[in-house]
Amino acid sequence: MHNNLQAIKISENVYWVGAIDWKLRDFHGYSTSHGSTYNAYLILGEKPILIDTVKAQFYEEMLARISSVIDPQNIRYLISNHSEMDHSGSIPKFIDLVHPEKIFASKLGVPTLKEHFHFNAEITAVNDEEIITLGNRSFKFIETRMIHWPESMFTYYLDEKILFSQDGFGMHFATSEIFSEQNDQCILEYEAKKYFANILLPYTSLINKLLTKLSQLNLEPTMIAPAHGPVWENQNKVRKILDLWRKWANKPFLPKAIIIYDTMWGSTENMAKMIADGINQENIDVKIMPISAVRRSDVITELLDAGALLVGSPTLNQEILPTVADVLCYIHGLKPQNLIGQIFSSYGWGNEAQKILIEYMKNMKIELIGEPIKVKYVPTEEILQNCRLLGINIAKTLKDKIGTVNDSLGWSRNR
Repeated sequence: MHNNLQAIKISENVYWVGAIDWKLRDFHGYSTSHGSTYNAYLILGEKPILIDTVKAQFYEEMLARISSVIDPQNIRYLISNHSEMDHSGSIPKFIDLVHPEKIFASKLGVPTLKEHFHFNAEITAVNDEEIITLGNRSFKFIETRMIHWPESMFTYYLDEKILFSQDGFGMHFATSEIFSEQNDQCILEYEAKKYFANILLPYTSLINKLLTKLSQLNLEPTMIAPAHGPVWENQNKVRKILDLWRKWANKPFLPKAIIIYDTMWGSTENMAKMIADGINQENIDVKIMPISAVRRSDVITELLDAGALLVGSPTLNQEILPTVADVLCYIHGLKPQNLIGQIFSSYGWGNEAQKILIEYMKNMKIELIGEPIKVKYVPTEEILQNCRLLGINIAKTLKDKIGTVNDSLGWSRNR
């Protein structure tokens, strides 16, 4: 079935031998509207080396691509950068077929692989910044703990200055064009932003340390080959993705507000529209995201470059609407920073939603501006005007804070 699939040469001695998942639309609650790839890389030399494998269901696809270059049983070494199943899932079958001389993983990767697969395969642990030579190819290993799993690491191929970065600098984006330049640049940047927001946002302090470390190691990669999405194929592209990560990890306080809500009979929707009208009046970018029409992963993506979050919900069964709770739970876990905001709620006989929403905002360390707005049943004209005034207040506060916060982060106003 997969016999005619071909490997793609990405450098003098390196081939992409991964798999394309055109059907993937959800990754642990993160909507993947463009599918994904599971990237594995074959390095030819005296003793061929495989960097990572693919999700178990795509094992035959990976094998076919390897077979278009060499007999898979000639591979002597396997390097596992990340133990998550979409990259390690094919390891047991690969070991049974190939019987590699050695398998390498980080110190924490060794027990993680064994706990995943319960096999007796011997795995060699490598140290942070350790350099090893395999045949006539040399590699440096860089621990990247909690970016985004405890055992994660990068492998730097010294001979050709290629950084195999596991989930770092990647994206969920299915494409048969393996180089970034071959793809739509707007889609590419958005999917990279979405991946950062939905996978890596909680680890920004560690990402900053990693970026500093990479600079201090003077690696200067000519190519970054991630585990998902296209390869960043030259120094300009490498610089671009590094700069984007640096920007997202040091999120500036931006003149943009996001309003999320769900509604039962239109009251919270009307309030959301009036708040947005007030924000827009002050020439601040505002985006209304009705939860019935958007995915939670789209909300957090928009929050990555926003400065304000406003949340609205009716009371239902002494709670907020389940759809609102779902999104707030997701946002809370991803820990966005540098946000101001406020809540608005509607009710019939018990306004429990207000208390619950405020608690969420405080737990997310969002600075509340002004007073929450509540309405019983249907908003009056006075309530709607208060909503507009809240929007104006949010926008003005956002303007005041932009310079102060960004200066502390090293961002200028016109950047």
